[in-house]
Amino acid sequence: MTASDGTGTGKGALITGASAGLGEAFARLLASEGHDLMLVARRADRLQALADELAAAHGVRVLVCPADLSRPESAAALEAQAAAEGFQVDILINNAGLAEPVSFLNFPVADVRAMIEVMVTGLTELSHRFGGGMAARGWGRIINVSSLAAFAPNSPGMLYTGIKSYVLNMSQALDLQLKPSGVHVTALCPGFTWTEFHDTQGTREWANRLPGFLWQDAGTVVRAGWEAVSVGHPVCVPGVVNKAVASFTKHLPERLRYLFGRQARMVH
Repeated sequence: MTASDGTGTGKGALITGASAGLGEAFARLLASEGHDLMLVARRADRLQALADELAAAHGVRVLVCPADLSRPESAAALEAQAAAEGFQVDILINNAGLAEPVSFLNFPVADVRAMIEVMVTGLTELSHRFGGGMAARGWGRIINVSSLAAFAPNSPGMLYTGIKSYVLNMSQALDLQLKPSGVHVTALCPGFTWTEFHDTQGTREWANRLPGFLWQDAGTVVRAGWEAVSVGHPVCVPGVVNKAVASFTKHLPERLRYLFGRQARMVH
């Protein structure tokens, strides 16, 4: 772990998946507000470049923590690193994510395990490890990045919808427990967002065929999520179109959800 040292006077924020996309956008937003940062991702070179830029621009302390969050010991290691560096985590952004490019039985079991470790086990463990300290101090903010998919019908062999549904429900349960102690937890549920996600998953060509009004930029999504957690909203679905889609799909009868899920998979 390396550091870019500054003189930030805000809170300390740990951000996973910070090397690109929503994670990078969260880092830029929080640094601009004077918060110190602990940046976590696998790509050390990109983290260091971002850390140097933000420390120079905003005078904040930035710790660079390259880590593979699919490894079961990663959450404990991050907690230990924060303690060793005297870095108090008051803001936790659980953003790191993976998605399967093929259906369940065609996806290697090791990759299935990695998805669950990053987006279920790791996210939950980080929330547990740092949420207790926030509650004891009487202030904290946790954003768990879910997805509009959390409200969608299931599709054959796709784990992503179920995982993001877990993130949504877990975040609401945690918010109910922690809010009386001054800690806000928000499930951020974006729809289609312009990031590298579709490039890494090999779905960019398909994504580019979608109409422009469905898309949001990462900065818009991040600002909505930060505003939501700041005022204590447990769920944030950014964008009018996304709110309408979430409201429609979550109230569908189960038989229609099943039918729509099958058709959606056929389209893709």
